[in-house]
Amino acid sequence: MNKIGFVLALVFLFLGCQNNSKDKDWIVLFDGTTTEGWRAYNGDRMPPGWEIIDSILTFKTEQILEEDYDYKGSRDLIYGAEAFDNFELYVEWKIPVGGNSGIFYHIQEGYGGPPEVAPEYQLIDDENYASIHDLVAYNTSVGFENPAELHPLQQTASDYAMHAADPKMKTLNPAGEWNSTRIVFTEKEVQHWLNGKKVVSFVPWSEAWYEKKNSGKWDTTLDYGKFKSGYIGFQDHGSDLWFRNIKIKKL
Repeated sequence: MNKIGFVLALVFLFLGCQNNSKDKDWIVLFDGTTTEGWRAYNGDRMPPGWEIIDSILTFKTEQILEEDYDYKGSRDLIYGAEAFDNFELYVEWKIPVGGNSGIFYHIQEGYGGPPEVAPEYQLIDDENYASIHDLVAYNTSVGFENPAELHPLQQTASDYAMHAADPKMKTLNPAGEWNSTRIVFTEKEVQHWLNGKKVVSFVPWSEAWYEKKNSGKWDTTLDYGKFKSGYIGFQDHGSDLWFRNIKIKKL
């Protein structure tokens, strides 16, 4: 091997080691073959309706068996094997026409549900949801203008009811197609990414954060957003859901 070839081989070896190191930083939460680590919020087993279909973590009401009709527990799903504080989370997801869900983090159990304590990366059918669901009563109660419409704080990739996704940076694939989400959380900055573009950025527990928290939907929800570590989870909001390629990296 000549000197140039030797140098190139070392470079490729170095780059390969770097990539392998980066890959090893990721913790796979769902690999398409098992739901190990996943369970219902406040529960000890997978809630009815959630199954693996074609290597995809899937929720469908038709998967709820007759013996599960009397199930009283939460259908919200959490990865309960480990809590995370600072992290980068990657998820691919899709929802049906009129679908609604969310990705929660820093979940703590013992409450009525994750929304009482956990920030939410909103997943919803921006285009069709308001034409299928009546939003007027709820949106009027929280003081939103144009209450029949989906408010920016309710739209996909927003920090639900806190920070709206930037519409100029947002590219959302339509219902039935796959989208990708990244959530990067540190105490210096939180970032929401949608399909490779950053659409939300804020500083948690800052003066501005508390001003939003105490003047909106969460003003009487004392424990909302206060926890600095917790579980990752997905919301069941009554529609079919599909999740794949779920992984997290500790920061």
